[in-house]
Amino acid sequence: MGTPKIFDSEYRFCLILWECEPVRSTELAKLCHERLGWSKATTYTVIKRLSERGVLKNEDAVVTSLVSREEVQASEIDELVERSFDGSMPAFIAAFTKRRDLSADEIAEIRRMIDDCEVKP
Repeated sequence: MGTPKIFDSEYRFCLILWECEPVRSTELAKLCHERLGWSKATTYTVIKRLSERGVLKNEDAVVTSLVSREEVQASEIDELVERSFDGSMPAFIAAFTKRRDLSADEIAEIRRMIDDCEVKP
Protein backbone atom coordinates (compact mmCIF):
# COMPACT_ATOMS: atom_id res chain seq x y z
CA MET A 1 0.00 0.00 0.00
CA GLY A 2 1.32 3.44 -0.94
CA THR A 3 1.34 6.63 1.03
CA PRO A 4 -2.21 7.85 1.69
CA LYS A 5 -3.30 10.98 -0.19
CA ILE A 6 -3.15 14.09 1.98
CA PHE A 7 -5.05 17.15 0.80
CA ASP A 8 -3.89 20.77 1.22
CA SER A 9 -5.61 21.60 4.50
CA GLU A 10 -4.63 18.20 5.89
CA TYR A 11 -1.03 18.85 4.89
CA ARG A 12 -1.01 22.14 6.85
CA PHE A 13 -2.36 20.17 9.81
CA CYS A 14 0.35 17.51 9.35
CA LEU A 15 3.07 20.18 9.34
CA ILE A 16 1.99 21.09 12.87
CA LEU A 17 1.79 17.44 13.90
CA TRP A 18 5.25 16.60 12.52
CA GLU A 19 6.71 19.60 14.34
CA CYS A 20 5.16 18.75 17.71
CA GLU A 21 4.61 15.00 17.85
CA PRO A 22 3.85 13.18 19.96
CA VAL A 23 1.22 15.69 21.03
CA ARG A 24 -1.97 15.47 23.05
CA SER A 25 -5.07 16.03 20.95
CA THR A 26 -6.18 18.96 23.14
CA GLU A 27 -2.83 20.70 22.59
CA LEU A 28 -3.03 19.95 18.86
CA ALA A 29 -6.50 21.54 18.77
CA LYS A 30 -5.08 24.68 20.43
CA LEU A 31 -2.20 24.82 17.94
CA CYS A 32 -4.56 24.39 14.99
CA HIS A 33 -6.76 27.18 16.34
CA GLU A 34 -3.75 29.51 16.70
CA ARG A 35 -2.08 28.68 13.39
CA LEU A 36 -4.96 27.68 11.12
CA GLY A 37 -7.97 29.34 12.72
CA TRP A 38 -9.68 25.96 13.12
CA SER A 39 -12.27 25.13 15.74
CA LYS A 40 -11.68 22.23 18.09
CA ALA A 41 -14.36 20.24 16.24
CA THR A 42 -12.59 20.76 12.90
CA THR A 43 -9.29 19.56 14.35
CA TYR A 44 -10.89 16.45 15.85
CA THR A 45 -12.63 15.71 12.54
CA VAL A 46 -9.30 15.89 10.70
CA ILE A 47 -7.63 13.69 13.33
CA LYS A 48 -10.40 11.10 12.88
CA ARG A 49 -10.27 11.25 9.07
CA LEU A 50 -6.48 10.94 8.91
CA SER A 51 -6.52 8.15 11.48
CA GLU A 52 -9.02 6.20 9.37
CA ARG A 53 -6.75 6.63 6.32
CA GLY A 54 -3.63 5.46 8.17
CA VAL A 55 -1.83 8.81 8.21
CA LEU A 56 -1.73 9.11 12.00
CA LYS A 57 -2.74 7.33 15.15
CA ASN A 58 -4.61 8.74 18.12
CA GLU A 59 -3.98 6.53 21.12
CA ASP A 60 -5.04 7.61 24.60
CA ALA A 61 -5.51 11.17 23.22
CA VAL A 62 -1.87 11.29 22.03
CA VAL A 63 -1.47 11.88 18.31
CA THR A 64 1.53 10.63 16.33
CA SER A 65 2.13 10.34 12.60
CA LEU A 66 2.38 7.04 10.76
CA VAL A 67 3.85 8.64 7.61
CA SER A 68 6.69 11.11 7.44
CA ARG A 69 6.80 14.46 5.74
CA GLU A 70 9.36 13.04 3.30
CA GLU A 71 7.06 10.15 2.38
CA VAL A 72 4.17 12.52 1.70
CA GLN A 73 6.35 14.87 -0.36
CA ALA A 74 7.77 11.99 -2.42
CA SER A 75 4.27 10.65 -3.08
CA GLU A 76 3.06 14.08 -4.20
CA ILE A 77 6.02 14.47 -6.57
CA ASP A 78 5.44 10.98 -7.99
CA GLU A 79 1.78 11.82 -8.60
CA LEU A 80 2.64 15.19 -10.20
CA VAL A 81 5.27 13.68 -12.51
CA GLU A 82 2.92 10.87 -13.53
CA ARG A 83 -0.11 13.11 -14.07
CA SER A 84 1.50 16.17 -15.66
CA PHE A 85 4.62 14.79 -17.36
CA ASP A 86 3.56 11.27 -18.39
CA GLY A 87 5.92 9.84 -15.79
CA SER A 88 8.99 11.55 -17.30
CA MET A 89 11.35 12.88 -14.65
CA PRO A 90 13.52 14.63 -17.31
CA ALA A 91 10.42 16.47 -18.60
CA PHE A 92 9.57 17.51 -15.03
CA ILE A 93 13.09 18.76 -14.36
CA ALA A 94 13.18 20.61 -17.70
CA ALA A 95 9.90 22.38 -16.87
CA PHE A 96 11.10 23.21 -13.37
CA THR A 97 14.47 24.63 -14.45
CA LYS A 98 12.97 26.72 -17.26
CA ARG A 99 10.75 28.57 -14.80
CA ARG A 100 13.32 29.30 -12.13
CA ASP A 101 16.85 30.62 -11.98
CA LEU A 102 19.09 28.27 -10.02
CA SER A 103 22.13 29.43 -8.10
CA ALA A 104 25.51 27.81 -8.70
CA ASP A 105 25.18 26.11 -5.29
CA GLU A 106 21.75 24.71 -6.18
CA ILE A 107 23.05 23.39 -9.51
CA ALA A 108 26.02 21.76 -7.79
CA GLU A 109 23.73 20.17 -5.19
CA ILE A 110 21.41 18.80 -7.91
CA ARG A 111 24.42 17.40 -9.79
CA ARG A 112 25.59 15.66 -6.60
CA MET A 113 22.13 14.15 -6.12
CA ILE A 114 22.08 12.86 -9.71
CA ASP A 115 25.59 11.47 -9.35
CA ASP A 116 24.48 9.65 -6.18
CA CYS A 117 21.58 8.07 -8.10
CA GLU A 118 23.71 6.71 -10.91
CA VAL A 119 24.11 2.96 -10.99
CA LYS A 120 27.65 1.99 -10.08
CA PRO A 121 29.22 -1.00 -11.95
